[in-house]
Amino acid sequence: MRLKARKYIVVLGSLMSGLGKGILAASVAKLLQSRGLKISPIKFDGYLNVDCGTMNPFRHGEVFVLDDGTECDMDFGTYERFLNVDLSSKNSITGGKLFRNIIDKERKGGFLGRDVQIVPHLTDEIKNWIRKTGEEQDADVVIVEVGGTVGDLENGYFLEAVRQLASEEKVVFIQLTFVPSLSEGELKTKPTQHANRLIQSMGIHPDFIVCRGNEPLSREARDKISMFCNVPPQNVLDDPALESIYELPQVLEKQGMTGLLLSALGAEAGEEDLKDWKALVERIKNPKKEIAVAITGKYTAVKDAYVSVKEALVHAGAQHSAKVNVRWVETSGIEDGQASAKELLSGCDGIIVPGGFGSRGTEGKIACIKYARESKMPYLGLCYGMQMAVVEWARNVCGMDGANSTEINPDTKYPVIDFLPEQRGIKEKGATMRLGAWECRLKKGTKAYEAYGTEKISERHRHRYELNNAYRQKLEESGLVISGTSPDGEIVEIIEWPDGFGIGTQAHPELKSRLERPAPLFAAFVKACLEKKKG
Repeated sequence: MRLKARKYIVVLGSLMSGLGKGILAASVAKLLQSRGLKISPIKFDGYLNVDCGTMNPFRHGEVFVLDDGTECDMDFGTYERFLNVDLSSKNSITGGKLFRNIIDKERKGGFLGRDVQIVPHLTDEIKNWIRKTGEEQDADVVIVEVGGTVGDLENGYFLEAVRQLASEEKVVFIQLTFVPSLSEGELKTKPTQHANRLIQSMGIHPDFIVCRGNEPLSREARDKISMFCNVPPQNVLDDPALESIYELPQVLEKQGMTGLLLSALGAEAGEEDLKDWKALVERIKNPKKEIAVAITGKYTAVKDAYVSVKEALVHAGAQHSAKVNVRWVETSGIEDGQASAKELLSGCDGIIVPGGFGSRGTEGKIACIKYARESKMPYLGLCYGMQMAVVEWARNVCGMDGANSTEINPDTKYPVIDFLPEQRGIKEKGATMRLGAWECRLKKGTKAYEAYGTEKISERHRHRYELNNAYRQKLEESGLVISGTSPDGEIVEIIEWPDGFGIGTQAHPELKSRLERPAPLFAAFVKACLEKKKG
């Protein structure tokens, strides 16, 4: 069922960041999608970077990449995983993009000699962007997540824009808040009341208040928030701590959120269809099997740096009715002589080396890959993980002592991994890698072909280096299987070990994994881990 007129929902933070606005926005979107509506999610980030491409994962978490090559906030991964859709650059608004657009227009004389101001020129730019994205994507409902918290200087102009939008279109505002407890059973609502007053002072009146907290929202706390924030009690909803983020749509639905939202929007929709979703959530919560997978990486102290890898394992695990326990492995300890690869991987059923940059921990990763190959432990290498698998093979199977990537050692005698040719003349850092979805052709009879079940695939990329074709023949002659290449055959996309399950891909298949459509290589990897454990 489609709506006659497009509607808008704006999700705002209030007290603090990190409460899960992206998960809430995605859950609301899923509920409306389950009623047959077409949803377009938009995220605003106030930073003046044009995109996330040059941001350190320690500060910002994972850089998510879309099919069109957009490097964006990790919340876009949440949207895609919940809605099972592919988004574009239009869904990502940043302060950098907005100001660049305004300045470009001014330089071209686009404002008819007027002095360019935040209001109305920047706010009009925002409203036009939101409307145009909804129109181009034929959305029934556009859901806008505003990054940061109310009161931040960097999103004040955006809040003004959505305030104006609410006087021109049908807009429902959702405030996400935190309700702390100083002692068991004593929930404090005063911070939420103050935050709500700040929002209302900006001319925005939340229609719903969703509460995070360490304890379930009590009736007393709900009634207080309702009274002091001018929101009906039924519109004050609990967002409790959950075993899986994929449970939240069901939790909100049990509180009647979908019906309340549709009523607030003045919209009608079809019957709920979450049957398959609920079945997958049940598999996550009550798995029949269990495995342990090691993930080695340089950002292991910040788990959000690998959120797509973690979620892809959840999806693959659900497909096989298995729980995947992740063990984070810091490989620099191997280089320092504090531990061996065997010790660090003891008790694991498989290992993943994810994407990354730089040399720290590299030799430890290579030692782990060598141990996995020799002990026939299932291995999955992602981007950098594929490159390190090639280095390990070159050194220990081909006898190329000191083989390396020129990213790590520019003077290596055997540069088996080197710059992509088109990268050599590039000076700027932002949005200049090989980005987005690229086609790959698979070789029949390989593990990769078996995983995908088709010869032609497309996965997302984010890299500057590749397998050096000067060493390709020697690597193949020694037994390394090249199972996937670019359509012209020039770029090696996937390599495999001839024995056991060992696959490395230059792509990031985790970026396209969905709960309802797991990434094929992750599904095959989890299956191999289960078979290895079974014995």
